[in-house]
Order: sequence, then C-alpha cells, then structure tokens
Amino acid sequence: MKENIEMNTLHKLTTGIYVLTTKKEDEINGMIATWVSQVSSRPPLIVVCVKNVRYSHHMIKDSGIFVINILRDNQKDLVTIFKSRVKTKSDKFKEIPYFIKDTGAPIIKDALAYLECKVTSSIDPGDHTIFLGEVIHAEMLRDGQPLNIHHLGKYYQG
Repeated sequence: MKENIEMNTLHKLTTGIYVLTTKKEDEINGMIATWVSQVSSRPPLIVVCVKNVRYSHHMIKDSGIFVINILRDNQKDLVTIFKSRVKTKSDKFKEIPYFIKDTGAPIIKDALAYLECKVTSSIDPGDHTIFLGEVIHAEMLRDGQPLNIHHLGKYYQG
C-alpha cells in the first residue's frame, strides 16, 4: 500500500517528454526520456536518467554522447514512435527528418530545440544510470511550447 501512495505521488511531478538520441560508431538510436534536468549554467550541464536495460543506455555508456530533442506540444506522435523497444533504429527514423551536428547523434529537424551533450560522468544508483552531460551545442529550431506529461493525458514513465 505504501508503495502505491509513493508512486502515485511521484506521478504528480511535472516533467517534459523528450527524445533522447545517441550514436555509437555507425549505429543511431532514440528513446523517450522524461527524467531530464538542468544542473548548472556555467558550465552548461544537464542530467538524464536512463534505465540500465535500455539499448540506448549501453550506446551512451560506450560513446559518451547524447542529444536531448525538446519536442513541441503538438508532437505527441513522436512519443509513440520512440517509446517502442521493438522497433529497429531504421524504423524509428524512417519517416522522421533529422540532421547531424557535432556528436553525430540524430537531431530531430522538427523539434522545438535540442541540447547536444558529452557525458562528463555517470553514477549507477539503482535501475537507472544518471548521466551528467556538458552541453556542447544547443539551438532553438522554432517557436512553440514544449511537450510535457500533461499533454499526453496520462502518466508516462521514461
């Protein structure tokens, strides 16, 4: 009973819905991330928590890079595409225009903005790894409002 109360309370935290992309050698991948937060302005640092059984987790561990694509409030369809664990990388990016910058990880062309990051450290406190990333490039791509869990009409746990 206590666990249900705590989980229901955790579900009330407001959080964004992002597409985390990464690259390892010639392979790209993307997944939904919700546990993302800014940690510092100088230097610009963010944290992202990635479940340690996710394929993207292993790619980030090996490559040391990731991109946080900040979605617009009308891009709910991307959540369905990138939350799938069974789609191959080519399926996920098949109809989604993207481009490449410094890290080589995909940047979604129609996103609101993106943060391209290099991992500076990580810790493994439980079933997720906390990756600390230095923002090496960031850009606003268009005007709009960011997508968050309230736009989905239900709780999403990344």
